[in-house]
Amino acid sequence: MSLDMTAKIATGHGFIAALDQSGGSTPKALQGYGIDAGAWSSDEEMFALIHDMRARIIRSPAFGGDKVIGAILFERTMDGDVDGVPVPTALVQKGIVPFLKIDKGLEAEANGVQLMKPMPGLSDLLARAATLGVFGTKERSVVNLANPVGIDAVVDQQFEVARHVLAAGLVPIIEPEVNIKSPERADADVLLRDAILRALDAMPGTDRVMLKLSIPAQPGLFDPLVDHPRVLRVVALSGGFARTEACAELAKNRGMIASFSRALLNDLRHGMTDAEFDAALGQAIDEIYTASVEKDAVAA
Repeated sequence: MSLDMTAKIATGHGFIAALDQSGGSTPKALQGYGIDAGAWSSDEEMFALIHDMRARIIRSPAFGGDKVIGAILFERTMDGDVDGVPVPTALVQKGIVPFLKIDKGLEAEANGVQLMKPMPGLSDLLARAATLGVFGTKERSVVNLANPVGIDAVVDQQFEVARHVLAAGLVPIIEPEVNIKSPERADADVLLRDAILRALDAMPGTDRVMLKLSIPAQPGLFDPLVDHPRVLRVVALSGGFARTEACAELAKNRGMIASFSRALLNDLRHGMTDAEFDAALGQAIDEIYTASVEKDAVAA
């Protein structure tokens, strides 16, 4: 594990780009980019199109390590290349720390939550990621209701996966997303925070994890997680908020930086010239960077 990458993630000024749409979310991402479903006739063609979009982002001069400190990749993206250079290497060359999405999707809801599906072959995937220079992983669950039994199950599963990731020499991003449309969102935030604090306090050794959380309904609620010695960084998902709203909400929370997907990519279109594409991407990056790093400026 590179100490430079650890320092960049722990103290770097910027945010983490989520470029990891996969499976069922890929057609929606392509449609948002201006490519309709009729443009491909197989999964391979579909994934080639989404890879071209991601390569265009990574290639863009607007996408650099001065404001984007990390990027989360889908497995196929990790295994691909940008202009003949493996994607993780291309990111590192730009000063951006690579992460890999490792979860295989969600189980059906039970006890108000959706646990992660089994991850067959996880050890082999982690070993391959480490060989390719990937720094860490991301694994997502969803909390829909303020159910203590369900939330404890989510946190237990997340930290169990995190132990496997840490054992492979990588840093896990634990992502128990609270559904921002939940009627019990505020209560779920509190239950989740407290369950994570208990799990952090019970961690053996000196390893640190990252947390990717929905922006809390009550600003500052996650301050104890930001300050916890076992947490390398707390990042926020946009969770369906439009970018302007996501940035405004994020700016209310000390120590949390963005890890946005839709809120980062929404204005990008396949038919743009490179100059238009770079300008739109640059504007989104500047807005998200400011909300992550210069919170007083957003609040003002």
